[in-house]
Amino acid sequence: MGRKYKIAVLPGDGIGREVIPEAVKVLNEAASQTGLKPEIHEFECGGQYYLKHEREWSEEAEEFTKNEADAILLGGIGGVDQSGNIVRLPDGNLAGYSIVIGLRQELELYANVRPVKLYHGVPTPLADKGPSDIDMIIVRENTEGLYIPARGRVSEPDRELAFDLRLITAKGSERVTRFAFDLAMNRNGAPVDKQRRVTCVDKSNLLAGCKLFRESFDRVSTEFREVSKDYAYVDAWTLLVLRRPEFYDVVVAPNEFGDIISDLGGAIQGGLGVAPSGNIGETHGMFEPVHGSAPDIAGTGQANPVAAILSSAMMLDWLGTKHNDAKATQAAEVIRCAVESVLHEGQDRTVDLCRGRWQNVKPASTQEVGVAVVKRITR
Repeated sequence: MGRKYKIAVLPGDGIGREVIPEAVKVLNEAASQTGLKPEIHEFECGGQYYLKHEREWSEEAEEFTKNEADAILLGGIGGVDQSGNIVRLPDGNLAGYSIVIGLRQELELYANVRPVKLYHGVPTPLADKGPSDIDMIIVRENTEGLYIPARGRVSEPDRELAFDLRLITAKGSERVTRFAFDLAMNRNGAPVDKQRRVTCVDKSNLLAGCKLFRESFDRVSTEFREVSKDYAYVDAWTLLVLRRPEFYDVVVAPNEFGDIISDLGGAIQGGLGVAPSGNIGETHGMFEPVHGSAPDIAGTGQANPVAAILSSAMMLDWLGTKHNDAKATQAAEVIRCAVESVLHEGQDRTVDLCRGRWQNVKPASTQEVGVAVVKRITR
């Protein structure tokens, strides 16, 4: 009898409500093919929910997600009101803040994991690079840095100022770098030389927090003699990765720098529409497409569901590893292979991927791409 996994599905706002249903369809089809038994529990949340109920999600959703769910699949957070303004809480934070940021803090989801992989059939802005050159993972510290709630503004008659405090601890730095080295141990190395490598990206030539982060990186590296260590200042890395993406295997960075460079990674892998992510801790995992709620295209059928679908595969991989469950791992691989096949064939793609050699392909809708992936799994 296979293990049943309780999955909290939070579509959120905007295109999250369009791409997450496609991811769930694909997840269920892969599960049926492999004998996995996911138990889907879907809840409304975010800005649109707040407009109706004056809270970000229901008590039932919060209780289940935090205390019962084996994993969380999250869509984009960020609703708009009838005037087109972003829905905010009385304190000025985005409506849905306690879900996106709060869960990271409360569930100790300390590692934000963003695979940067270029698939065949996906255009990249790097003219002389291809799928054999771009395959890395960016790991960002997810609970510290500039995004802790220690900020404010001071307004006085003769001056106005704002401040954001950055917190970096040795414990937080060591656990996320250890996570990155563990990842490298289970990969095949960088595309250019097959060397397992972890690159520390920081600004330790100037910032005290980054100096501590790098010191922690060095301490952890001594536990992984099989993995090569590498360093880059964050401003230099943005140049280096464009010139030579094939050199990078696993990259680890403090929170705010990791946030920035992972979006650069999203660009070189073909756009945020194909960029999945996971927020992972010791006992909990939350998985989401990188792109957010994109209210400007919500309801048009243009949203690319691939990032959400690949996020569901990441979720299954994590469950498979955590519970030593071959069925979950197999289901994740089934999803990835189906996505890769659909992208490679090139006929079922949303408008964001109808570029370059695919510029004359008629764009498919969000649902049509989801159906194509499901059909590929069924075959």
